[in-house]
Amino acid sequence: MTWVGWALLSAFFAAMTALLAKLGVAHVDPNLATAVRTTVVVLFAWAIAVGFGGTRELSTLDRRTMLFLGASGVATALSWLCYFRALALGPASKVAPLDKLSVVFVLVLAWPVLGERPSLMTFVGGGMLTLGAIVLTLAR
Repeated sequence: MTWVGWALLSAFFAAMTALLAKLGVAHVDPNLATAVRTTVVVLFAWAIAVGFGGTRELSTLDRRTMLFLGASGVATALSWLCYFRALALGPASKVAPLDKLSVVFVLVLAWPVLGERPSLMTFVGGGMLTLGAIVLTLAR
C-alpha cells in the first residue's frame, strides 16, 4: 500500500478516535480518559513493534533521534490532553475540525522546520482547510 492509503486509514482511525473518545469522556475526567487511552496506545504500539521485529533497531537509535522522538511524544501527550478536554467540553463535530487545523500548522511550519517550500496550491489548500474548519465550527 502507498503512503496515500496509509494516510487515508490514519484519517479514518482519527475519525473513530474522535467518536469513541467523545463517548468515553462522557462521565470521566478527561485527563484520566487520556491516561487510559495512552496506556492502550503504548501497549498496542509495543506489541506491534515486537511482533514485527522493530525492536532490533532499538540499540541503534542515536541521541538526536531519541531527542526528537521524545519531544514528539511530549507534543502528542499535550495534544491528546487538550483534545480530550475539548471533547469533554464541546461537541465532537466541532472539536474535530478545529483539531484538524494541525494540518495547516504543519503546512506553515514545514518550511522553516523541514525546508519544505510551499507552493501556491499549498497556500490555497491551507486557506480552504482553515475556512472549512471555521465554517464547520460555526455551523449549528
